[in-house]
Amino acid sequence: MPLPTTRRVSLALFATALLTTGCAGSGTGRTEAAPPSASAELLEPTAFADVVAGEEAFVINVHVPDEGSIEGTDAAIPFDRIEQQKAALPADRGTPLAVYCRSGSMSADAVATLTELGYADIVDLRGGMQAWSAEGRPLLPPG
Repeated sequence: MPLPTTRRVSLALFATALLTTGCAGSGTGRTEAAPPSASAELLEPTAFADVVAGEEAFVINVHVPDEGSIEGTDAAIPFDRIEQQKAALPADRGTPLAVYCRSGSMSADAVATLTELGYADIVDLRGGMQAWSAEGRPLLPPG
């Protein structure tokens, strides 16, 4: 006995959905997005120090909790509050931004949000304040 047309169509759609979903994975059982910092240039501490020393970049510490900062930082905005505190960011989306945190993971998230907000000229400190300190560079105390 043949299946009713609506049931055949439903089964065909279900099978297509299963195939499409199964093909979308990476074969490891997980899907992975591109790293958020892909839109920012990752800089080693020496190159990042040059950017901070210049007068063009707006420097943002996105680490929470406060564990200190790099001298020359213009704003401390928690990585997960960038969008809510966007008024603290430069109005000109063309302003170069220099972003950092303690290790680099929070700044990568911040870069993704900043990119979504329209900022395109972003550098991120590779290894964060840990890499900065490992090179003997000073940090300002918290607060």
